[in-house]
Amino acid sequence: MATKAAARAVAETLFAAFLAEGAAAFETDILQPADTLLDLYGEDIRARAYVTQDPIRGEMMLRPDFTVPVVEAHMRHGAEPARYAYMGEVFRKQEHRGPRAPEYFQAGYEVFDRSNPTTADAEVFALFSSLLRPLALRAATGDLGILMAAVAGLSTLPSRKAALLRHVWRPRRFRALLDRFGGRTPVPENRRELLAGGVARAAPLIGLRTEADIAARLAALADDAAAPPVSGEEVDLLDAILDLAAKAPVALARLRDYAGHLPAIAPAVARMEARLDALADRGIDVSALDFEASHGRTTLEYYDGFVFSFHAADPALPPVASGGRYDALTAVLGKGRSIPAVGGIIRPGLVADLGGLA
Repeated sequence: MATKAAARAVAETLFAAFLAEGAAAFETDILQPADTLLDLYGEDIRARAYVTQDPIRGEMMLRPDFTVPVVEAHMRHGAEPARYAYMGEVFRKQEHRGPRAPEYFQAGYEVFDRSNPTTADAEVFALFSSLLRPLALRAATGDLGILMAAVAGLSTLPSRKAALLRHVWRPRRFRALLDRFGGRTPVPENRRELLAGGVARAAPLIGLRTEADIAARLAALADDAAAPPVSGEEVDLLDAILDLAAKAPVALARLRDYAGHLPAIAPAVARMEARLDALADRGIDVSALDFEASHGRTTLEYYDGFVFSFHAADPALPPVASGGRYDALTAVLGKGRSIPAVGGIIRPGLVADLGGLA
């Protein structure tokens, strides 16, 4: 494992390269407010954050990443368009000793630009590809926007679609919900009893839920039980999208075909095509680029569009670099204002372990 000095040296090289692209240097505190930011990271990071209690500032956490603080700062007072570069240590608990350290360097590059989001996607990916070329890494790409559009286009209750969208980043829960909404698994016994009135309604109120809350929940469950299942054709189409893994041009052709049966994904597929054109314009061989429609579903939950990662040959190692688009996060932290945004991070320690950038 690389020493801190070696990792810092690589981080400084990457940071300088990002500044040379016109990015502004960004710095943020190691201690971050947990109460306002932790929920934005998703289940995985919430479970691995180092959280402490400060007598004055309340619940705080050691910085688990840079992107959320960058977005928060930009949405407060950033100009448009904007590019930011940063480097520093992040902290995440690990359950086992191994290649994933609980404390490691990140160097990152973020782009806020509403003029042409697909061009910005290509800019970030091509920059990372160029910097990491000496390591001969495998690049993987995906697009969570296509999956989200497919869910939004299902012919079913809005509540069902909202539940599926909440669990896009939890594949097992998503699968269980899809199978239930599609009528492929039975309704749980306790839910059938509840809907049939077999559970005592005179139970004491526990927690913060009121009788009105419980009544609303029961009404929602009744509506769900009365609704027809998602059609087999739509479930099969969604499964085909989830399972899609091919070189990017082949994947694009299949997605165009799927869009003929599920028109809701057509705009997202068009954006993918424009992105591939933009990548080709920057010298990326898109014919050799891997595309996996489910890529990014087990990482940070703020990604909602194009996602990418770069991998070493050893599958035990975490990605050397990763990133993606997070437009919705800017709306959350901008309190209604939003701007298309994309970025990524490189792990300088892993770069050093693999031989460095020279």
